[in-house]
Amino acid sequence: MDHSIATSPVEPIIFGALELSKNSWLLGLQFPDRPQPSLYPIRGGDTEGLMTKLTAARDRCTKLTGKTPPIVLCYEAGYDAFWLARFLKARGIECLVVDSASMQVNRRARRAKTDRIDVGMLLRALIAWLRGDRHVWSVVRIPSVDEEDLRRSHRERDRLIHERTAHINRIKGLLFAQGIRGINVKSKYKTLQPDKLVTGDGRPLPPRLAHEITREIARLALIQEQIAALEHERDEAPTPCKATEKKRGQLMSLTGIGPTIAAVMTREVYYRQFDNRRQVAGFLGLATSPHDSGDVERSQGISRAGRGQVRGTMIQAAWLWLKHQPKSALTRWFEQRAAGQSGRMRRVLIIAVARKLAIALWRFLEQGLVPQGAMLANR
Repeated sequence: MDHSIATSPVEPIIFGALELSKNSWLLGLQFPDRPQPSLYPIRGGDTEGLMTKLTAARDRCTKLTGKTPPIVLCYEAGYDAFWLARFLKARGIECLVVDSASMQVNRRARRAKTDRIDVGMLLRALIAWLRGDRHVWSVVRIPSVDEEDLRRSHRERDRLIHERTAHINRIKGLLFAQGIRGINVKSKYKTLQPDKLVTGDGRPLPPRLAHEITREIARLALIQEQIAALEHERDEAPTPCKATEKKRGQLMSLTGIGPTIAAVMTREVYYRQFDNRRQVAGFLGLATSPHDSGDVERSQGISRAGRGQVRGTMIQAAWLWLKHQPKSALTRWFEQRAAGQSGRMRRVLIIAVARKLAIALWRFLEQGLVPQGAMLANR
């Protein structure tokens, strides 16, 4: 974003905030000559009505000041995601997408919450942010259309993996209830014939139950086909995001980093620029949350900010790193501290490994620094 609009003491600015819902929008505009914001209800998704209000506001301010003022809008990230920000920027209107979890709110047990109050809160935070206070909220980086589309494959695959697990568990549960055990459904579902199975008390499966299991197997087979297609699309389909794909190839050059982890981490995390290691850990939600007030000093654990699925992938990568990179400095660090510890403490320590590994991979991609003691894959 061009921050020059925030530092100009003469040029008037129209500040705007949008409270978005599925059926209605509420637009709040703060004019330079009015102490209180003006509110305009708009039908949800009515971009033409929104532009009409913004154009009228700009024309009114132009008549008063003789200058055409810039308009700066903001809204909280939600169902509408980034399309509205792209729509406004294409028409010369600066738009910020804000992380709603970063907004400062009243800590009363029962606080009033209405669209009018939320718009006013957004407007005050926007004005403070443009004046240089960067602590009032966190602004979301708006990815390009290609960067956003690149995420679709691994996100859909993640949902299908959960569906696959549900179907496998359902089939196992139905068989277990009939005394049928020891069948590896995941690998042998193609050859599984429910009408030939025998229950624990020596009966064939009841016909309706056999039909239900057959339908579950058909859905499982369809999901397996879709997962295979998505993995091919994720790894082989061409994309204009050459820099991101180059980073994915770099990550896969390290032993223990496979195509799934490399795709998730580069397309969700490392596609963006970080200034330091703290930003990397903070973006993944792996940074600590201290509580230091008066005589009380303790750690509240990691912040868990950002997408939990990406953080989970980073933790999986940490476990795989310990397995496939036994000579690395990070693995030795873990083994020294986990020696003789319980399983719970090992799970606590793996979070620290995930944070250190995320920073090491960022340095590897940005500066070419191979993690100390790490082995490169022979691909």
